[in-house]
Amino acid sequence: MKKEDIRRRIKARKCILTDSEALEGADRVFAQLERTAAFMLADKILIYHSLPDELSTRAFLDRWHSRKQFYLPRVNGVNLDILPYDSTRLHIGAFNIEEPTGDDVTDIDEIELMVVPGIAYDRNGNRVGRGKGYYDRLLAETHAVKIGVGYDFQLIDDDIDTEPHDVKVDIIITESRHIPIKHRR
Repeated sequence: MKKEDIRRRIKARKCILTDSEALEGADRVFAQLERTAAFMLADKILIYHSLPDELSTRAFLDRWHSRKQFYLPRVNGVNLDILPYDSTRLHIGAFNIEEPTGDDVTDIDEIELMVVPGIAYDRNGNRVGRGKGYYDRLLAETHAVKIGVGYDFQLIDDDIDTEPHDVKVDIIITESRHIPIKHRR
């Protein structure tokens, strides 16, 4: 299925989510994430700071920030830098995303787990992002476990049309599903 068609379909579905449904869904997704071995074993975790139309990470960050080391991406040209998360040191950056401030850029090799947003996922681990390739470039640079998170309706039955630069996630977690992906090597 074409990515633009998927983006339109998922956007329409997100528009009918109430605020309480969105928060309850996020709570269920992150409760599943917290039970994974990848999360339990990881100390250094890259996560996104959610936009209004994304699965909210705020409660999860509030709950875990004192027990895990979290990092957020910051747009730097066409790439993403990785900086430590500090809720008191955020500013509105590119695309109206709250980003960390400072110069303490972290080497991607230090990250053990990446929790990435997506518009949609298929059962093969392919993801549809916003179309700029920021996360694909970042995901290609790391051997960290890559977990894609989303609502149940963001896991689609159709295969996503992929391009050579697309990078699969290792695990997909939705409100009711935990799907490990078997990658072909």
